[in-house]
Formats: sequence, C-alpha cells, structure tokens
Amino acid sequence: MDVSDHKILVALQRDSRQPIHETARLVGLSQSACHRRISLLEKSGVIQGYGARVSPDALGLTMSFYPEVSLSSQSEAVLLAFETAAQNCPEILECHLMMGSADYLIRLAAQNTKDYESLYRTRVAACGAHSVVDGDENGQTLAWLCALNIRPH
Repeated sequence: MDVSDHKILVALQRDSRQPIHETARLVGLSQSACHRRISLLEKSGVIQGYGARVSPDALGLTMSFYPEVSLSSQSEAVLLAFETAAQNCPEILECHLMMGSADYLIRLAAQNTKDYESLYRTRVAACGAHSVVDGDENGQTLAWLCALNIRPH
C-alpha cells in the first residue's frame, strides 16, 4: 500500500457512499486509477465491506452492557464453540478475546436492564458453558469508532 491507497481508505471511511469521481478528486487520481485501486483493496481484504452506522437510540437500544465471560475450559474446542456461537448471535455486537481473569468481553445493546437480562438468559447463555465474571453498563457513548487511524508505513 502506498500513500494513494491510504488516502483512499481515509476518504472511504469518512463517506463510502460518495461517487467514485469525488473519491478520485479527493485523493488526486483519475477515476479509473481510483476504481482499480479500490477494487484491489477489496480483493486483498483490506476493505472488508461497506455498511451504514445505525443509531442505537433511534431503535430504542439506549443502553450498552459489557459482560465479561469466563469459559468452563480453555480448550481449543470450547473456545471455538463459544466464538462460533457468538458470531451467530446478532445481539452480541462485539466479542473480544481477553488476557486476564475473563476469557471474553462482549458488548450488547438493549432497551433497558430487563431487556439485557432477557438477552443474556436466552441468547448469550445459549452460546456455551460459561459464567459471567463481571459486567458493566455504559451510561452514555461519547464517541463511536467510525474509522481507523490510517498512517502510511
């Protein structure tokens, strides 16, 4: 990747819906060169997809919860089973393998604490044999991670 690729990534992270001619203008390339580079970034897996940022509040999901999950075993089979189940659970917005007392930190969005408890009992607990070590509730999200900090090497 060169400087032009980095500029393309920054532009697409800001607005992936902008027309190709606008992206090309912003990064100083012709439309065809910009399109070719974007296609290469997609094929190589640097660009994994495109999506919309949806407001959780607009959907009534005003609370975020961060339960820490410890598995009954750290065998490869148990870890893989939990990760597969977590990936197939749309209520789990994020799942991070941790170092420390808990095996995973997950993020859930819910309408309220009652909704969270129901989600946890019916969806998260179905992901495998585990127990929650601890959990935190987020009061207010001040910033959303929308883009990675792209720096040339």
